[in-house]
Amino acid sequence: MVEMKKRNSIYIRLLKLLAVAAVISAVYFVVIHSFGTFLVDKFYADSDYIDNKDEAYIERLQMYVTKGHIDSKDTDGLNRWAQKQKFVAIQVFHDDILTYDSDYPNEKEVWKEGIHKNFYDWDKYFTVTFEDGDADVSIYGRYFYQFYTYAFVVEVILTVLVFLFVVIFGIRKMIRYIQKLADEIEILESGNLEYPITIQGKDELTVLARGLDNMRKSFRSQEENKEKLVRLNQKLVTEMSHDLRTPLTSIMIYTEILKNGKYKDEEQREKYFEKISQKAHYMKRLTDNLFEYALIDSEKEIILENPISFQMAFYDLMSESCTYLQQNGFSIQTDFNWVDCQIQIYTDYVIRIFDNILSNIIKYADRSESIQISDIYQEDYAGFCFKNKKQRLLKKENSTHIGIPNIVRMIGRMRGTCEVKEEDNSFTIYIYFRTYA
Repeated sequence: MVEMKKRNSIYIRLLKLLAVAAVISAVYFVVIHSFGTFLVDKFYADSDYIDNKDEAYIERLQMYVTKGHIDSKDTDGLNRWAQKQKFVAIQVFHDDILTYDSDYPNEKEVWKEGIHKNFYDWDKYFTVTFEDGDADVSIYGRYFYQFYTYAFVVEVILTVLVFLFVVIFGIRKMIRYIQKLADEIEILESGNLEYPITIQGKDELTVLARGLDNMRKSFRSQEENKEKLVRLNQKLVTEMSHDLRTPLTSIMIYTEILKNGKYKDEEQREKYFEKISQKAHYMKRLTDNLFEYALIDSEKEIILENPISFQMAFYDLMSESCTYLQQNGFSIQTDFNWVDCQIQIYTDYVIRIFDNILSNIIKYADRSESIQISDIYQEDYAGFCFKNKKQRLLKKENSTHIGIPNIVRMIGRMRGTCEVKEEDNSFTIYIYFRTYA
């Protein structure tokens, strides 16, 4: 998996975005709160709203007093009215002496303290007729607080909207990218594996997109391999049919000659028998290779063995292989580094792969030239390279065309790869096994 720096994480970016949105929202709230307070203050200063409200409450008080026959010193009666009014406080002055104050509802004989009416010069008074005569009533309405509350609620809502806008604006690119990935996944689901996944950025979504694209490439590679195997099967069937037909025709011809006695002497008769035997053995070798090819194709999914070091897996087998080639008249040039890495193999397949490679070398390699064998390494893979010079004037019937496809299939089942490079006078085969940490 591609390494990702912590600062590029979606979590860190979101935290930064939320912090920026919070700061912007806080500044915005301070500004609109100051402006809202200014507007409410200006509204109260420039309008008759307070005076109209005061007069309306005074009218309610007069109706209540008249209906209940309340006098200016009836603290209980006035308390009942005042408690029903959420935003109003009153003071009642009879003969310029304070007889009731709603801010002190328990003071039933406040008039005895002799507090005079003109204690505050800015107070405004209304005349209310009580049971004991007219009295001056000072009213203080707190109803303007509700406007400040309304303004505060609107300010909070607007601040939340600004916060959400900043957050959404900050993640819009991420959301578009997620939507784009969703659209591209739908394209892949439709079967179009050629459409590349868009990879951008350096966060978790980038890692996800790269993983999806690698998966797409893997599926596409598998499909290509399947198509390649189908074509290879068709080619093998065609070539095998031709290869079997040629020796079979020769056998039929030689059999007819012997059957009809159309030979010069005993020596020629034995020669024809020898040719029939050679053709029969060749056909047996063809059918054996074809059987192995079909066997590999029909086998169920193999279970790879536990991870083992690359050197431990192949050191003895490579030594035996080199010794076997030397016994068959070949000189060997080796170059092994034995890099420390772990692989998983299926031993039966490994032995069969090496048997095929050694068989091809013995059949087709020029013994006058050295066989070059080395270990090779690529990212996530380790393997071997076998290179030899080809014999000249080889007969076509000596080739069954099955060995290399068998190697390709077996190593593919072990999650490895095989590459073949064939030139006019040389043959090279690379086999790679998947490495693990």
